[in-house]
Amino acid sequence: MSETELGKSIGEAVASVRGRTTMRPEVAVILGTGLGGLAADIDVAAEVPYEAIPGFPLSTVESHAGRLLLGRLGGKNVVAMQGRFHRYEAYSMQQIVFPVRVMHALGAATLVVSNACGGMHPLWNAGELMLLADHINLLGDSPLIGPNDDDLGPRFPDMSEPYDPELRELARGAARDLQIVLREGVYVAVPGPSLETRAEYRFLRGIGADVVGMSTVPEVIAAVHMGMRILGLSIITDSCLPDALEPVNIEQIIATATAAEPNLTRLVGAVLERMP
Repeated sequence: MSETELGKSIGEAVASVRGRTTMRPEVAVILGTGLGGLAADIDVAAEVPYEAIPGFPLSTVESHAGRLLLGRLGGKNVVAMQGRFHRYEAYSMQQIVFPVRVMHALGAATLVVSNACGGMHPLWNAGELMLLADHINLLGDSPLIGPNDDDLGPRFPDMSEPYDPELRELARGAARDLQIVLREGVYVAVPGPSLETRAEYRFLRGIGADVVGMSTVPEVIAAVHMGMRILGLSIITDSCLPDALEPVNIEQIIATATAAEPNLTRLVGAVLERMP
């Protein structure tokens, strides 16, 4: 997709959404696997199915509803993706991040991204939340490969601090006040969809990752490219310790994410309320 084509596609998608509501969002939210229920706390002004938005991919993963919601949450105007896209669905990285570019064009200057992940830190437990301090991209690809659209961002964006320090501090304070256990660490993104072997978990832990998942990093790269502030939150859904590894399935992962979701919902709402 050329620079002109990308800008045109973003404009068409924005026009389609604005045909449903004139609300200008301040914050974009991405709801990951098992986390779509957070949408229930949004005072929805408009609901747009992905298939009604030009250029949007379609969700194929269980628990991803495939809707764009615009409304109020935590005292802020928000646009929320109820379902995201993954590399293992055979979407290109550019397709995966297209909705983030559209949400930014709608007006969102901040991105709150959530996911379900496997925990590799030996002292952390399934059901706990983790604040993303950094990430490792092992997807073997980047959404910025190809012609750069200078209207969106620079050719070589700096990634030394992708997750905003002020937003992370707000999240720490909110978690303390809400008495929610909030870990903080490094997320590594892998292609999936198969879960990792014991040897792979040892490798990922050895290179500095605390949790592992199959999403988030492409969206964050695109958001950094466009100058957005980013807050990343994970729900640890299973224990991935290679010497005590037990089989797990998607139903268990979704159940754990769903059980922990009320804490994520409370935390996100509290952070938005504290944002200036």
